[in-house]
Amino acid sequence: MKDPEHAKMMLKAAANDLRAIEGMTDPEQFSDEIFGFHAQQVVEKSLKALLSREGIAYPKIHDLEALFGLLNNHSVTLPEEYLTLVDLTDFAVQFRYEAFTDSESGLDRAQVLSETKSLLKYVTANIV
Repeated sequence: MKDPEHAKMMLKAAANDLRAIEGMTDPEQFSDEIFGFHAQQVVEKSLKALLSREGIAYPKIHDLEALFGLLNNHSVTLPEEYLTLVDLTDFAVQFRYEAFTDSESGLDRAQVLSETKSLLKYVTANIV
């Protein structure tokens, strides 16, 4: 069953994470693990908002590729430009609990911020 209220709740949560990463652009103040986690959360919650809007049940997972796939399997397509955001999946769990060097993450914070902001804007326009 379609759940527009849950979709709106997920959008609000995604917007909160977006505001967080907007304030975390300085790597001297915030590690890539923290920035990446909140960026991943913007994407995850945005995708789950779309799934809720369409009435598509989703498992309690953080795997962005699986969530994109679930949307695609139900003929909900997103612009291809957002597919690169699957690379943030590791920040949901792996990089939160395992140490890594900055060179391992390769995060371009400006690009990630731009792409997550664009995704949230796109999803919001398709839900509200």
